[in-house]
Amino acid sequence: MNKNTIIKIIVPFVIVAVVAGIWIFKNTQTKTKDVSVKGSDFALETTEIDLDALKAHKLPIIIDFGADSCIPCKEMAPVLKTLNEEMQGKAIIKFVDVWKYAEAAADFPVQLIPTQVFFDADGKPYTPSKDLGIELAMYSAKDTGEHVFTVHQGGLTEEQMRAILKDMEVE
Repeated sequence: MNKNTIIKIIVPFVIVAVVAGIWIFKNTQTKTKDVSVKGSDFALETTEIDLDALKAHKLPIIIDFGADSCIPCKEMAPVLKTLNEEMQGKAIIKFVDVWKYAEAAADFPVQLIPTQVFFDADGKPYTPSKDLGIELAMYSAKDTGEHVFTVHQGGLTEEQMRAILKDMEVE
């Protein structure tokens, strides 16, 4: 075989290999990015709540049900972001936009926004200490009387959120 024939065979093969390599690299990067952002139990914003998966981490959980266009929710957004970043590995702090993802709040007692739902590190509804000074509602199952949710309705300040986290034994 002469040199021109070898070049005519190798060049298209190299081009196809480079294009395939770029395609594989790009698709792998996109999938990894999507999994790390959307699949993380520790990401602040979410479109759904898998309570069993969150409870499996054995960390206190705060889920804020609100909306990006609600004024008290907007006031809480920087607090949630700060605490989510600061509490990685110590507590799980989530935000669900119920105007975009109403089905995510279907299993929770959300009557107005923002509403926060609290669970302790054992995965049970958080029971606040008597001297906390923040009004929280406790919901029980009608048939068994079992405590199923601890909820706060309305906005919370950073100081109030920190007080709740401290009461949940998160430092």
